[in-house]
Amino acid sequence: MEDNAQQIANQTIYVVDDDQDVRDSLKWLLESVGLQVSCYDTAMAFIEAYQPGSPGCIVMDVRMPGMSGVQAQKKLPEHQIDLPVIMISAHGSIDMAVTAMTQGAVTFLEKPFNDQALIDHVQAALEKDSVNRAQQGVLSDRQAHYDSLTKRERQVFELVVKGLSNQEMADGLGINKKTVEGHRANMMAKMDVGSLSELVHLAISIGVVDNT
Repeated sequence: MEDNAQQIANQTIYVVDDDQDVRDSLKWLLESVGLQVSCYDTAMAFIEAYQPGSPGCIVMDVRMPGMSGVQAQKKLPEHQIDLPVIMISAHGSIDMAVTAMTQGAVTFLEKPFNDQALIDHVQAALEKDSVNRAQQGVLSDRQAHYDSLTKRERQVFELVVKGLSNQEMADGLGINKKTVEGHRANMMAKMDVGSLSELVHLAISIGVVDNT
């Protein structure tokens, strides 16, 4: 709980807009409700300043000199930037909105927008970022557990989730049933699961088996 609270406290709204008045206005509005804000006049300035892994969300103008918001949105993964994006524009269009949303933007707002509506969207984006990071943390832990398995334990892991019995695994691996049972018990303990269904779910989540 403390880690989650600390993460929320450290979240930053990155405002990217070439209009100084818009940046100042958004900064004032968001800081007035206790949020941390960092402003940039170009998409590249933001990309170069961002520290990979930092939590928060992006409020970005679609139309900017040089790199547009839509172009920048497409480049974010190349720079290890995985944050929810709220697109804003004074010249909104269906095409731009569709492109932004298709590329993963959480919403598209046309200027001038209602202050409370923007705050609500930002709060939702920050919550989405928190949830995403929590899920990524769980997956990282699961992967670490899997990486700790010995070669034989991984073989048993993969055969167990395929539904093979201990005897079938013993026959397939050329070892006795008792040895398989020992490897299976060690594997289940290392993976920190108590049932076959948990193990299968975990295996799917880290990509060891297909969910097909």
